[in-house]
Amino acid sequence: MKIVAGLGNPGPEYVFSRHNAGWLAVDHLVNRFSCGTPRMQFSSMAWSFFMNGEKILILKPLTYMNLSGKAVGEAVDYLSADWEDVLVVYDDVALPFGKLRMRSKGSAGGHKGLLSILGRAGTLEVPRLRIGVGAAPDARGIVSWVLGNFDKTEQNELPSLLDSTAEAVEEWLSVGTEKAMNLVNATH
Repeated sequence: MKIVAGLGNPGPEYVFSRHNAGWLAVDHLVNRFSCGTPRMQFSSMAWSFFMNGEKILILKPLTYMNLSGKAVGEAVDYLSADWEDVLVVYDDVALPFGKLRMRSKGSAGGHKGLLSILGRAGTLEVPRLRIGVGAAPDARGIVSWVLGNFDKTEQNELPSLLDSTAEAVEEWLSVGTEKAMNLVNATH
C-alpha cells in the first residue's frame, strides 16, 4: 500500500494558486490513471487504483493546508501504512518555477502543510516531492504570493510541469524513493 497526498486548500479562490500545486498535480495524476470519481474519505477526496499489483491511494486533503497532517494521518492509521510509503506532493518557493525535487526525509523548510504532516508522523522520514513555484518578488509578501494565481507565462508552462510531476510520482510508485529521487533530481 502506497499513499500519494497532494497538498492544497479547498475553495474556488485557491484553485489555481501556487499553494495548490499539489492538488493540481493530483488532478493530473487521477486523470492520467483514469481514477474516476473520488470518494470522501480520511477528511479528503480519495481515489484508489492498483499498479503492479499494489494498491495506491491518492488524497487531496480537505482540511486546509495547515492541517494536512490530520487527513494524511487518518489514512495512514486506518490503513496501517508506513510513513515511508507516503509521498507528499506540495509547492515550494525555494525552488524556481518548474523545478522538481524529491527527498526521502528532512525538515518542513517552513512549509506549514508539510510541518503538520511531519508533526502527525512523529518523524522527519516522510518522502516528499517539491514543486517549484518560485520565490515571491521583493515587493510581495510570501502569503499573498503562494495564495496568488500563477501568472500567464506560468499558466502556459503548467501542463508540462504537471506532466513531469505525474511522471515523478509514477517513478516513485514503481521503483521507490531512492531510485526515483536520483532520477527526478537529475532530470528536473
